[in-house]
Amino acid sequence: MLYLVATPIGNLGDFSLRAREVLERVDMIACEDTRTSRQLFSLLGLHVKKMIAYHDFNEEKAVPTLIKKLQSGTDIALVSDAGMPLISDPGYKLVHACRQNGIEVTSVPGANAVLTALQLSGLPTNAFYFGGFLPPKKAQREKSLQTVAHLPATLIFYETANRLRDVLESLYHILGDRSVAVVREITKKFEQTQVGTVSELLTLYGQNGTPKGEIVLVIHGDVDKQTKTAKVSIADLRSFLSVKDTAQVLSVIHGISKKEAYAQVLANDKL
Repeated sequence: MLYLVATPIGNLGDFSLRAREVLERVDMIACEDTRTSRQLFSLLGLHVKKMIAYHDFNEEKAVPTLIKKLQSGTDIALVSDAGMPLISDPGYKLVHACRQNGIEVTSVPGANAVLTALQLSGLPTNAFYFGGFLPPKKAQREKSLQTVAHLPATLIFYETANRLRDVLESLYHILGDRSVAVVREITKKFEQTQVGTVSELLTLYGQNGTPKGEIVLVIHGDVDKQTKTAKVSIADLRSFLSVKDTAQVLSVIHGISKKEAYAQVLANDKL
């Protein structure tokens, strides 16, 4: 069995009892960085067995080795330096190879910066897009933003403190003056969520300097696209969709609850 085990992203208290049990029981732990994991395991008081490095630079060679061990009956846990494995971290190729070879895979979930930042942002949560890290170079970054500029969904990206102002400028240039939440140091002592429009945040950081720490950017989806989509009438939708499905579409378009959308559809049908 391959276990995908989440580790804390800051607060050690987020480490689950199940994760502890699995890591102490498996025969081997594949780590993004064995030094980082060894330090974490020491802080958690974990008594682990053999560790093996598994990262972006050795993934091609490591996958066949791990598959052979799994096929021979070895239980292996995969961990990243922090958070859920595979989320902007290596692991996809190993899970894919397991599926191709009929090897069982399960997840031991836990802390995740993407979903936590979305919760804290105050922006719509009914639909969202996670894009990992934006490219560091301006031209490539803005090209990437153009591909998601008209998505009627909340956008989420990881970012570094030293690039934050440059990224905000790219956001303003490509997406306009949207609402943004800068969520940093999630679950740690200096956790902070700063919410404002792009221009407000640029002014703030221009005056006070950019914040430090690990950052997640949560950006409002395309309001104009949402508005245009919303102009589709309930009557048009009802001509080919059921009441339930029409309510589902309205809920996504308007960012309202399914209950409220359902009531709007029923009211329209009575007209």
